[in-house]
Amino acid sequence: MIDLVNRPLVRLLMVGLPALGLQTTLFSELTPYGVVVQLLLCMSIGAGVAAGPEGGAFAGFVLGLMFDFVLTSPLGLCALIYGLAGFVGGFAFSPSLANPKWLNALTCAGLGAASVFVQPVVANWIGVEGWISTRLIKVMIVVASTNALLGFVVVPVMRWTLAVKRLQRLAPPAEVYM
Repeated sequence: MIDLVNRPLVRLLMVGLPALGLQTTLFSELTPYGVVVQLLLCMSIGAGVAAGPEGGAFAGFVLGLMFDFVLTSPLGLCALIYGLAGFVGGFAFSPSLANPKWLNALTCAGLGAASVFVQPVVANWIGVEGWISTRLIKVMIVVASTNALLGFVVVPVMRWTLAVKRLQRLAPPAEVYM
């Protein structure tokens, strides 16, 4: 039973389902400046920062697909955007180095704003009209600031969720010794 709970997919579902519940209930009602806080997007980017590109893409795709099942947007749009955001978050940082917490939060903020910009562009590209407007700038600013605050909590949670061990994370890569 312990082996089942220690698998990253099971842990991701155990953390992602309550986060999806928070995203669709509490955060859809508490909207700073009329903008919904993007918790699952921040978790996807935090997974990339904590576990590298593969872990970020995996977590982003799973979390985005869970969010797609709830939304009325085209199926797979959030999975694509969140998976790419997780991959880029992991590509920006090496999981073998100890990053400062403020830099992790800054990455969550920057990639959150970029992802919120890319999502309507991709939606418009596949034929969904009306997502691109001047309000997008306000949405990017609010999502960036809330993701910066959430980044301090999300990165350690996603490190536990994806079972990234501390010694493995702090060990130098094998290429250093060759």
